[in-house]
Amino acid sequence: MKITDIKATTVTVPIEAPLRHAAGCHWGRFVRTIVEVETDEGITGLGEMGGGGESAESAFRAMKGYLVGHDPANLEEMRFKIANPTASLYNNRTQILAALEFACLDILGKKWNVPVYDILGGKLQDQVPFASYLFFRYPNPNDGSGEVRTVDQLVAHAKELKSKHGFTSHKLKGGVFHPEYELQCYRALAEALGTDTQSGDSFRFDPNASWSTEQAIWFGQQIEDIRNDYFEDPVFGLHAMRRTREKVRMPLATNTVVVNFEQLAANVLNTAVDVILLDTTFWGGIRPCVKAAGVCETFQLGVAVHSSGELGIQLATMLHLGAVIPNLTFAADAHYHHLTDDIIEGGRMRYDGGKIKVPNGPGLGVALNRDKVAEYNELYKRLGGYPYDKDPLRPDWTPVVPNTRWADPNDERRPEIPY
Repeated sequence: MKITDIKATTVTVPIEAPLRHAAGCHWGRFVRTIVEVETDEGITGLGEMGGGGESAESAFRAMKGYLVGHDPANLEEMRFKIANPTASLYNNRTQILAALEFACLDILGKKWNVPVYDILGGKLQDQVPFASYLFFRYPNPNDGSGEVRTVDQLVAHAKELKSKHGFTSHKLKGGVFHPEYELQCYRALAEALGTDTQSGDSFRFDPNASWSTEQAIWFGQQIEDIRNDYFEDPVFGLHAMRRTREKVRMPLATNTVVVNFEQLAANVLNTAVDVILLDTTFWGGIRPCVKAAGVCETFQLGVAVHSSGELGIQLATMLHLGAVIPNLTFAADAHYHHLTDDIIEGGRMRYDGGKIKVPNGPGLGVALNRDKVAEYNELYKRLGGYPYDKDPLRPDWTPVVPNTRWADPNDERRPEIPY
């Protein structure tokens, strides 16, 4: 079997309300590139990458010069063809490689009539648990709904998600407001949903590496009585994480300072992080994440599954990954419940008791809804992209690290965003 063509289509899918984070905002939608790899046997595999537009689509078109005629089963050869580690100093293609690996695994599963998890060694669980992913949110640009800015709004939103989806682990994305205010929010969240350290819900906090080490130590010490899964990326850099870890009594986690095998080796030799958040895009595919999970198993580091704003194709990759790694002891992250729609047949996958069922069909087990792809491709053409690292209500604001330029929790304005 040989690859005959690679196609890429940019879509933008609305979310319930703009999601705020330490570096800026998701402006009411996610922009994703849908990748289709075609073969001479009529089998097409699906991939997905964050971002999009002409630059992303042209990058995938350029891969045809490397991969037309290539056997999709030769995944290691493909890795070096397009992401040789020294050549990639000039053309970092990790995320492109990931999307193409998804599609090739999808092709192989369809060819052999097995789910991707069988190719990866077989599933260990039928469902993958997820944490609620809580953000401070601007109001919906159309109707003003969905705002999360105050303590009461945050608690009400978390309770609604728990009731609707069954989450028992809760993650708050911070780094937006001053740490003292976000501490109030986090403690109120824990108080409302369960402070029993033996049987209550569990919690995790992520300020996106926006703090100084001293701020991180102070904040971490204030939440030691809460049932924390882990403290995620309070600071940037392995040494800063190591300093924080020495002073805070809870596991530290990262998806920013350990995102490749060199960094994982450094963390093993001189541990700064206890839990590695594996992202099927950041690591270059599902298979590198499985390899990394094996290293973590050997050295008894925790693992979880990271989210980077997925639609249904990438969510499927996260589910297949979560199904096959034995040391997934934490609920996975997903932005998924913020979406209003999806581009796969059947619409959005459903949560049941805080879990999502692993697709059982051949390959990734998902198929494109062509009408939805066309609809959200047109929406992208109308709205264009958005700057992930800008805040729509603070146009001159720049996030520094460590940050000292916090948003005002008393600011009640609604941003005017094309939606």
